[in-house]
Amino acid sequence: MVEEKSAGADKKKEDAPKKKKTKQEEQENELSEEDQRLKDDLDLMVTRLEDPEPGLVANAIKAIASEIKTATTSMTSVPKPLKFLRAHYPGMKAIYERMSPSDNRQALADVLSVLAMNAGAEGARESLNFRLQGSKQPVGDWGHEYVRHVAGEIGMEWQDRVEASTSTEDLLVLVHQIVPFHMAHNAEPEAVDLLLEVEQLPVLLQYVDATNFGRCCLYLVSTCAYLPPPDDMEVLLQAFHIYLKFESYPDALMVALRAGNRELQERAFGNCADFLVKQQLCHILARQGAMLDLESGGAAAVEDDDQRATLQAIMSNNRASERFLALARDLDLMAPRTPDEVYKAHLVETRGSSAPALDSARANLANTFVNAFVNAGFGQDKLMTVVPEEGSSGGDNVHWIFKNKDHGKAAATASLGMVTMWDVEGGLPQLDKYLYSKDPHVVAGALLGVGIVNSNIRDEYDPAFALLSEHVSDADTGVRLGAIMGLALAYAGTRREEVRDLLVPLVTDQDVNVEVSGQAALALGIVFCGACEEECVGAALQALMGRGDLELLQPGAKLLVLGLGMLFLGKQDSADATLEVAKTFSEHISQYTAVVIESLAYAGTGDVLKIQQLISIAGEHIEVEEDTQWKAAHQSAAVMGLALVSMAEDLGRDMCHRSLEHLLQYGDPYVRRGVPLAVALLNTSNPGLSAMDMLSRLSHDSDVEVGQNAVLALGIIGAGTNNARLAGLLRQLSAYYHKEPVLLFLVRVAQGLVHMGKGLLTLAPAHAHGQLLNGPALGGLLAVLTSSMDMKATIGGKGASMLYMLSAAIHPRFLMTVDDSGALLPVPVRVGQAVDVVAQAGRPKSITGFQTHTTPVLLNAGERAELGTEQYLALSSTLEGVVILKPNPAWIEPDSK
Repeated sequence: MVEEKSAGADKKKEDAPKKKKTKQEEQENELSEEDQRLKDDLDLMVTRLEDPEPGLVANAIKAIASEIKTATTSMTSVPKPLKFLRAHYPGMKAIYERMSPSDNRQALADVLSVLAMNAGAEGARESLNFRLQGSKQPVGDWGHEYVRHVAGEIGMEWQDRVEASTSTEDLLVLVHQIVPFHMAHNAEPEAVDLLLEVEQLPVLLQYVDATNFGRCCLYLVSTCAYLPPPDDMEVLLQAFHIYLKFESYPDALMVALRAGNRELQERAFGNCADFLVKQQLCHILARQGAMLDLESGGAAAVEDDDQRATLQAIMSNNRASERFLALARDLDLMAPRTPDEVYKAHLVETRGSSAPALDSARANLANTFVNAFVNAGFGQDKLMTVVPEEGSSGGDNVHWIFKNKDHGKAAATASLGMVTMWDVEGGLPQLDKYLYSKDPHVVAGALLGVGIVNSNIRDEYDPAFALLSEHVSDADTGVRLGAIMGLALAYAGTRREEVRDLLVPLVTDQDVNVEVSGQAALALGIVFCGACEEECVGAALQALMGRGDLELLQPGAKLLVLGLGMLFLGKQDSADATLEVAKTFSEHISQYTAVVIESLAYAGTGDVLKIQQLISIAGEHIEVEEDTQWKAAHQSAAVMGLALVSMAEDLGRDMCHRSLEHLLQYGDPYVRRGVPLAVALLNTSNPGLSAMDMLSRLSHDSDVEVGQNAVLALGIIGAGTNNARLAGLLRQLSAYYHKEPVLLFLVRVAQGLVHMGKGLLTLAPAHAHGQLLNGPALGGLLAVLTSSMDMKATIGGKGASMLYMLSAAIHPRFLMTVDDSGALLPVPVRVGQAVDVVAQAGRPKSITGFQTHTTPVLLNAGERAELGTEQYLALSSTLEGVVILKPNPAWIEPDSK
């Protein structure tokens, strides 16, 4: 038995080498004659590397290099010379080490550098090391894949040398060879990545040309959301300089606006010599709500008086009402709509008692808001602006106002401002008569209406300040609040010093009601958003320090904090000192203040560390009792902060949605109450299916406050879209909550928002294809969402007029093309779903599934437009809002047969 086993083992030993030999033979047999000849030639050349004759060695190296350079390959296979030489790599390295310094040694180093791509030890960076020791021939001679490989190793080597504080000059020499190669071969993203790795981004400016600067800047701007500070601002700065070099002033201005740098904005405007392009720049500034000083001899000053007047008129957005009504006429939407036409109660199946849940005052209040939102900007409706019939007493206009009680009168009067929005000449005379009413609620509403009419408009006669300033110190609290909110809307983003001087005393005065103080701070935050204005910051900090604990628990204190945070909007590190001061506040407000300021300071940046920090705050389980609920209030703010930081780009929004789902499952009540508000912020005027389904689910939540926030959020995500699915959902909710007064009121408001402006308006703070974030618009939106945290005391109670703060965010969602005189110029445009073309090879289409329309056209969320004719050239690369066209000089009129 033992003998048999040993015999079997011997037989296996004999068979093993045979099998191996057979496998090798098969592999050799698989090579074609051509491949076998190549392999034999390469083997021979490698043996000649050890020849004592330098001439033969040089010829051998040249032959190997020639075979490598001329080899063809595919995306999935290694070039055959590299495959056959892999086995010789250790021997060739040994030969190289034995060689004395010479041209042959450098040439062999070049070959070894290429071979090291697939034969070198991982992490050894042999390709780079041999390249640095080799000849100084162009790095691109060895092909694109080799250049990419060396560039990757340069990045790792750079980090090690910087940490070790050693010289990097030899690496920079190589970088200056690689970057031009990438730029010449449509690999701009790889050139940018390499320069970012080695901290040499300014070098890019000398290598861009007229053919590739657009792709290069598009990639630079897109990477901004994924880079930590200060690199995020550095890429924007380089994109600005490149756009300026190639006289692409509209794009340069957009980058400057995104960076929030007033000096760069003035420089882009001042460097532009073309008056027509300057007009386009003013249209961009008007949409962003930014104003430049064209008079005082600064970088943006315009000497010609007529030109300056024209540019200021465009920047002031004075023709907003005229253009909006032109769009409405073009789409045949001028007929006013009533609240009943929005509710469509005949489609709702009512259950149980048919008695209305809303008392008449609340029902009328709901009708007031719905009427205001639906007819916003149209200048006429069927409640407030109806012309009295002949022989009537003439009180029909006033009649609707006095159908409401107390704060309802204020909301009704202010609704006249929203109906006549942007029409300063037509709206103010209608409101003026109510300013002299003996009823303080009517006066308060009229003052708020004045602010709404002037929102996003900069009138040269400045009537708003004259009308509002005298009422700021009125004895009646309601009148003061109306005047303050009016100032916030009329001067949002203007940084007017007169407004600061007027409102700062109200913020700091401890004897003033905290609600008034909070509204004043919020108004300053919206007027000076992102300005880090020292006097405003100091006033808000002083107010928060001086207030008692009971006052800090009121809704007005949250607005005070929001106003402070708005001053640091997008300013990141600039808020650090204020955050330190916030730690000294009362424990009732300290954490809430810190979360709000930090969230706003990093709004739209996508900062991963801040998102993780906010998730950890929201994930805490805090035990609270009836009288200590303030301990968890900051968690709602943290959830909204998640949305604020993530709202800049699509990937961040998707990840935030996933995090919100987890928080809904595991979060405490205060966390869950913040989730609908965060969803509203992420999807403003963009009713995606996932967001709609989540909010629909939450609108039936057992926690009443979650349900209330979800209903309002449904209105915000569908604002101005006329979304049929959402409208049907809200009709079902109106039947479901027909016995719940507050919830039914919110459902009505949401219905009005969905049909806002008859589908021609948007609340989205992001515009210009998502590149720019409108600060005042975000402030108005956050004012409403922050008030929703105390729904019972604010929007669901006597503070319903806070809904009018949305006026700061309301803009038409159109593309309107005009000629050099500003007159409408209808042209065909293709409108389709936007496609991400960043770093895509070739010239990919930027839209898909398009339809051709004639301007003016509506643009939905996620849609993009491009000109459908070559007869005209657009002065802005972003076709959104008002775009000036000029005739194409190369256009040849087609022969008409």
